[in-house]
Amino acid sequence: MTVLDHRHHTAVPGWLPGATAPRSEPAPLLPDDAPVRLLGTPALEKYDPVLLRELYRRLVVGRRYNQQATTLTKQGRLAVYPASTGQEACQVAAALALGERDWLFPSYRDTLAVVSRGVDPLEALTLLRGNAHTGYDPIATRTAPLCTPLATQAPHAVGLAHAARLNGDPVVALALLGDGGTSEGDFHEALNFAAVLRAPVVFLVQNNGYAISVPLTAQSAAPTLAHKAVGYGMPGRLVDGNDAPAVHSVLTEAVERARTGGGPTLVEALTYRVEAHTNADDATRYRDDTEVAAWREHDPVLLMERHLRELGLLDDALVQEAADEAEALAARMRAEFHADAELDPMSLFAHVFAEPTPQLLEQAAQLSAELAAEAEVHDR
Repeated sequence: MTVLDHRHHTAVPGWLPGATAPRSEPAPLLPDDAPVRLLGTPALEKYDPVLLRELYRRLVVGRRYNQQATTLTKQGRLAVYPASTGQEACQVAAALALGERDWLFPSYRDTLAVVSRGVDPLEALTLLRGNAHTGYDPIATRTAPLCTPLATQAPHAVGLAHAARLNGDPVVALALLGDGGTSEGDFHEALNFAAVLRAPVVFLVQNNGYAISVPLTAQSAAPTLAHKAVGYGMPGRLVDGNDAPAVHSVLTEAVERARTGGGPTLVEALTYRVEAHTNADDATRYRDDTEVAAWREHDPVLLMERHLRELGLLDDALVQEAADEAEALAARMRAEFHADAELDPMSLFAHVFAEPTPQLLEQAAQLSAELAAEAEVHDR
């Protein structure tokens, strides 16, 4: 029997006379009334202290990474940078929740998750620098290219996860989305596809409050985005997206559930985009300073430091060590971005199709001729 055979059998719905199949109960799929939190609760004392310190270290380095990339954008060294400042807990927890052979499917705002996955920080920014579609090998890193169109990576994640399971490979795919992505058809198609196939995939929606300038209230009337899960037949989980241990715990549970045949999970992390949407956005036009200030009080880096100090798991030496590592990364980014990359314009036509189309060959020939003419003029 294949994984699809059972779908070919029909049964009388559970709410009709003569039913042969019980009606599915929605209650087990619904998220908790309040988001999951670990910071400031007794449960944190039972958490692995080594993992807690690692989460803190990555948060500190990630915050500096975001700051330096934003500065490089202002200097013209990056074409655009969608910062994940304020969302670092989601980013680092997502990377740490995956196994080495699992796959990450990021959106354009998830460069920090890509870096936390082990991709070189400079390579992770290649797309946003405008140099190439991606700067790293997706197969080697088990990380899909940064996805600029909203939610199109979600069906890709489902397809890869389902194919891996058919091949007997215990791989889980984690798709990262924003709240704006949940308004796209690709999101709904991916969830339905994943639930019907019970594909080993996890969807993490980083609800940062806005789809560019559109607030969540103008996107969805659902109690939470996690409630959307029940409509597709998968569990929905709601978590404090600025609580790094909580995000890591919920995602780890969802990943293991998927790996052991439990099917997909939709996780909504409540967080906030502190910076503008990108350097091309003026966030002051649609939100006020009071709102931003309130979220800064719930900053994931500061929360983590305060609670780890209270538990005696963090001291000044460890704080300084993390800060030094962060500054070393920032210095490297400044140094390497100072020099312009040497690019081959003909690489535009590589890896587009396995067999180049006539149109692609024609365009390549045209560009080659233009480059040759330009070189001839330069040599005179």
